[in-house]
Amino acid sequence: MTTKKTLRVVLVEPAGPINVGSVARLCENFNVHELRIVSPQCNYLAQDAKKMAVRGVNILEKASVYKDLNSALSDCSRIIATCGRKEHGEIPLNSNKEALSWAIRSEREETIALVFGREDRGLSNEELLKANKVISLNTSENYPSLNLSHAVAIILHQFSELDFKKQPTKLSYPANLIKLEDCINDAGSLLLDIGFLMEHTYKAKMTKIKQLLLRGEIKDDEVALIRGIISQARWKIKNKND
Repeated sequence: MTTKKTLRVVLVEPAGPINVGSVARLCENFNVHELRIVSPQCNYLAQDAKKMAVRGVNILEKASVYKDLNSALSDCSRIIATCGRKEHGEIPLNSNKEALSWAIRSEREETIALVFGREDRGLSNEELLKANKVISLNTSENYPSLNLSHAVAIILHQFSELDFKKQPTKLSYPANLIKLEDCINDAGSLLLDIGFLMEHTYKAKMTKIKQLLLRGEIKDDEVALIRGIISQARWKIKNKND
């Protein structure tokens, strides 16, 4: 494959410096050049973290820190999030092979994000809905929780095992996360204004709409089309008596 695929590992609110150091080491092991950290809950540059990073200390020291997940994902064209819960209702899971293969199945340059949640509770449903695909790891039902760095190791190994040359190309490119969420918020505001949605059902209904758009892999030009329709509808409502 001649097109460039850039992989980013994103940690959301990690609480253990040793875990972060271990992940930096894994990034070095698997040729991931950038580690992104969202609102770290620890001193990720502590001596313990640097010791665990070993030859990945460079990656650790250059890690990019973000105040929120949207900022960390704003330039990522394909987003895969990990989830430890097998039964969580509204978030459909993809098989790891399907999702990871999808991430590299295109003819253009891609920035791929692998997103990992908090050690104690993972990612929230709202955070999982920022991803194009959600995956999990098959573990014992008696003790399904994996250490953060172990989960990162397994996913990076699975990703490295993919044969890039055998992946069929796919000419459908999902919309940028920020543009999509701005569009959904704009649509939700309009639907509230016209009475289609009520405050108490707003979150659940808009979650379903977002899931629909993510499953359909809505593209940037389609997001722009929807926003144009919303803008015209607002103009017409405002000027209905003119």
